[in-house]
Amino acid sequence: MSSLTAQIARDLRETGVLPGDTLLVHSSLKSLGEVPGGPATVIEALLEAVGSSGTLLMPALSYEHVNGRQPLFDPNWTASCVGAIAETFRTWPGVMRSVHPTHSICAIGRHASDLLVRHHLDVTPVGPNSPLSLMRQVGGKILMLGCGLRPNTSMHGVEELVRPPYLFQRSRVQYVICSRIGQQVVWHYRHDFDGWVQRYDRLEQVMTDGLTTGRVMEAKAFLIDARRMWEAAHAALLRDSFYFVEKLGG
Repeated sequence: MSSLTAQIARDLRETGVLPGDTLLVHSSLKSLGEVPGGPATVIEALLEAVGSSGTLLMPALSYEHVNGRQPLFDPNWTASCVGAIAETFRTWPGVMRSVHPTHSICAIGRHASDLLVRHHLDVTPVGPNSPLSLMRQVGGKILMLGCGLRPNTSMHGVEELVRPPYLFQRSRVQYVICSRIGQQVVWHYRHDFDGWVQRYDRLEQVMTDGLTTGRVMEAKAFLIDARRMWEAAHAALLRDSFYFVEKLGG
C-alpha cells in the first residue's frame, strides 16, 4: 500500500468510515487535488478503510448512454456517466453490477450480492429493490466525497415514497436489457425534473444527527447515516413535497 493510499484511508477513518462499514460513495476526483495513480489510488484507499469485512458501493448510472433513442443496456459493457472513480470501480476485479438500465449500482464485499441481486425487479430509478433503498436496512453509510450533497441519488428513493408532483410526469420508456441468456424488453418510469433544480443540500437543515463532515486530502467530505437520512428526508417531504427542489431560475 502506497503512502498516499494510507493517507487517504486515514482521512476516511477520521471522517467516520469504519472497518466493516457498508459504504456507498459519490465522488469527484479533481476535488481531492493531485492524486498519483488517479482513481485506482482512491479505490484502494476506500477498500482499505472499510476492510475485508466491509462492502463498498458506487453508482454506475448510465442515463446519458441509455435512453429512449438508445435503449440497449448491457451490465457488462455499458459505461457509467458519474465520474472517473465510479467508472474505474465498475471494471475493478471482483466488482458486481446490478441490472437496471439507467440507475445500476456496483459493489464489492460482504453484502454486495444481497444488495444488488433484486434490482432488476424495479421499474423506477430508485425503487424498493434498489441497493440505494436497501442501504438503510444494513446500517449503510453514504459518503459524498468532494461533490457536495446535491448529487445524492439515494434521495430519489425517498422522493419515490412520497411521489411529489414533479417526479413522475412522463410516460414509460422502453429499454432492452442484454445478458448472456439473450435480450429482454422492459418498461420503466422516468423521473421528470424539467423546470426544477434539485436541492438535496438542504439535508443539512433537517438532519439533527447522522451527518458529519471531514477532509479527505483537499476535498470536503460528508458522511451520512443512510437510515437517519431516509427518516429525516421523508418527514421533510411529508411536510412540504417541494422541500428538496426549487423552481429553475426562481
